[in-house]
Amino acid sequence: MTVFHFTGIKGSGMSSLAQILFDAGEQVQGSDVDKYFFTEQPLRERNIPIFTFNPDNIKEGMTIIAGNAFPDDHPELVRAREIGVEIIRYHKFLGEYIGNYTSIAITGAHGKTSTTGLMSHVVGGYKPTSYLIGDGTGAGHENAEFFVMEACEYRRHFLAYNPDYAVMTNIDFDHPDYFANIEDVYSAFQSLALQVKKAIIACGDDEHLQRIQAKVPVVYYGFGEENDFEARNVDKTTEGTKFDVFVRNEFYSTFFIPLFGDHAVLNTLAVITLCQYEGISPDIIQERLNSYKGVKRRFTETDIGNNVLIDDYAHHPTEIRATIQSARQKFPGRELVAVFQPHTFTRTQAFLQDFADSLSLADTAYLCDIFGSARETQGALSIHDLASLIEGSAVITTEGIEVLTKHEGAVFLFMGAGDVHKFQDAFENVLKNNETA
Repeated sequence: MTVFHFTGIKGSGMSSLAQILFDAGEQVQGSDVDKYFFTEQPLRERNIPIFTFNPDNIKEGMTIIAGNAFPDDHPELVRAREIGVEIIRYHKFLGEYIGNYTSIAITGAHGKTSTTGLMSHVVGGYKPTSYLIGDGTGAGHENAEFFVMEACEYRRHFLAYNPDYAVMTNIDFDHPDYFANIEDVYSAFQSLALQVKKAIIACGDDEHLQRIQAKVPVVYYGFGEENDFEARNVDKTTEGTKFDVFVRNEFYSTFFIPLFGDHAVLNTLAVITLCQYEGISPDIIQERLNSYKGVKRRFTETDIGNNVLIDDYAHHPTEIRATIQSARQKFPGRELVAVFQPHTFTRTQAFLQDFADSLSLADTAYLCDIFGSARETQGALSIHDLASLIEGSAVITTEGIEVLTKHEGAVFLFMGAGDVHKFQDAFENVLKNNETA
């Protein structure tokens, strides 16, 4: 039996793929740095062996799946070539692997992870489904018929895939360290569109997605009446959101989701569209929506006393707006305190005013130092440049986190793609110590 060795197994996609292969009955192991990452937890729960990087990990008869972050001269990959062991890059392996299933690739500048989680949960209530989510979770089934996966546009990685279906949630300018402008982003999605085999399900409210050309049907969903699948009569409460779905102007069904914000309706509409296309009944869809618990780092709530702490991956102005809108729906009348850590200097620089505008939608904004990427230099930019654009904002450190306690009974939104969790952890400790004092 082939042993699959993952070089860089703690990477979010790599960890998910390792879980999938293991669940599907394959023999799996991997290596990485000797530092804890949250992505290794599900690997350890499965008792998948994790070693530190070492050429001696590589043995004859293995197949090496290499993470994209590791160059060809990485010692493990050098050893693999020396002994004639097959090396296959993560995206190439995944691109070939999904050919065994009805594959659903979910992409977009925003909403990929949430939509992938929801899609895999709903479709999984119909037939066995394997899935790969970009938050480091994955699951495989030996008899899976569907494969649902998050497909990232960064560096055009998703062009390694030829999926049966592609769900496109939106096109927005992000990753300014790679993409030149919005047209460059659009061209990447257009390239993917030509590789899809059955249908594209796209948000018709997005002006860029309206231009997508494909060899397969493009089915549009959204709030606008020109969409094939349209959400009408949206009723937002503190419990969730109810809405009617019309398919080409004919009533289809009414759905309720225990989720908040317009983006949650759109993500659900994408799932409903795919399900209708695959003949999955509204009853099954609703039953699965009722039991959906969400994905990691997407509006994840913790209650301490009468304070609500929400952890969210929002790291782009569009996502910050969506998170604040969700919080306003679920917690009307409560003070909203944003605690934001920008991710990468290039993104902060490119969206400086947009970040200021979106964060100003909260009642108060606190800012953490910019979480830089190893691929970039800081230049002259600092977090104070952003703070100067947001009235009443302040820059905080983990040591000075106690300042947040003056917002008694507020909803605190900890947002960012770096290590903003350490600020939340510090604040949780302060609140718990105050409770026991």
